[in-house]
Amino acid sequence: MTTLRVIVDDVLTDVPDGISRYSLELTRQLIATAPRGCVVEGIVAARSETDRRVLQQLLPGLVGVHALPVGSRELALAWQMGVKLPMGGGLIHAPSLLAPLFKHDASDSVDQTTVTVHDVSAWTAPEAVGLVEAAWQKAMVKRARKFADAVVVPTHAVADQLNRVAKLGDRIRVIGGAPSDTLQVPDDADARAEALRLPERYIATVSSLDPRRGLRALIGAMTDPALHDLPLLVVGPEEHHGERVSTVAMEAGLAEGRVRTLGSLGDPDLAVVLSRATVFVYPNLSSGFGLPVVEAMRFGTPVVHSDDPAVAEVAFGAGVTVPREDAEEYPARLAEAVASVVADDTLRERLRFAGMDRAAAFSWRASAESVWQLHAEL
Repeated sequence: MTTLRVIVDDVLTDVPDGISRYSLELTRQLIATAPRGCVVEGIVAARSETDRRVLQQLLPGLVGVHALPVGSRELALAWQMGVKLPMGGGLIHAPSLLAPLFKHDASDSVDQTTVTVHDVSAWTAPEAVGLVEAAWQKAMVKRARKFADAVVVPTHAVADQLNRVAKLGDRIRVIGGAPSDTLQVPDDADARAEALRLPERYIATVSSLDPRRGLRALIGAMTDPALHDLPLLVVGPEEHHGERVSTVAMEAGLAEGRVRTLGSLGDPDLAVVLSRATVFVYPNLSSGFGLPVVEAMRFGTPVVHSDDPAVAEVAFGAGVTVPREDAEEYPARLAEAVASVVADDTLRERLRFAGMDRAAAFSWRASAESVWQLHAEL
């Protein structure tokens, strides 16, 4: 029996984020697609019995959950320092940089270790990541360069960027993500739309005031007269590092309520917001994948997005691309692109079908099968 041991500590994070969702969805499908004679075990930091039960509920089919003898923060530091902890041997897969990266030897019985790098923000935007977190990520990539058997990235764009800073060569493998299978329009969509106070027509985005997300530029675009009758609904937090979205909108001269944050949404509510939007805008200045683009396309919602290499790669011509250069003019270019989609029924229809076709190319099952194939090749 071959056991794939997956580091699933990120699934139990207090504040869910893209990496925790990636870890959850990928592990679910690794369990579902396990080849004959293979099983999946979860590895976590020291956790309560309640946490372990929650993990088993989120990931039914795990043959076990192996808890390490240190907490999450201590685990990140220990693995940064190369400290070996007892976890069983065989195949290790880390859906993030939280990984046991050291030289294999007879004492640890680990045959191979693969690690995942979602983006290179630690190099390109360390202030946005946080200087401590950026330093940790750089240290873990350095360990990956020395000890990882393979490094998974979500796009060829990230592969190119990572190779420039870490020179990992042919150990890099591109395996993308996908929308969750639970992201479906619910039967009570009308009631949810009423509870969310969704207008008949609106622009939607998934964003925050993190400088990498480009939300300020999109709020600036909302001042264009061509968009005067459309509100902007932001799936994401109202506040980021003490700054509030409503304040940024007010300073841009927008009327109160013209830009409204919806906070973090569960899949049923998110599906309603994305499926009913007039246009979805993803203005990110820097991304590793751009999952919200694919999520919006799944519902046939027209998408306007930046020309960030990873986002453009994922969209693959199924959306309207807006160049980021000349930051001062970026809001105006966003406004022009959104207005062109809103005003053109033919363009919206073309984007609708192109987006659904593109979204169909992504599935977590395919991603998991690629991970199993990667370990088989190693």
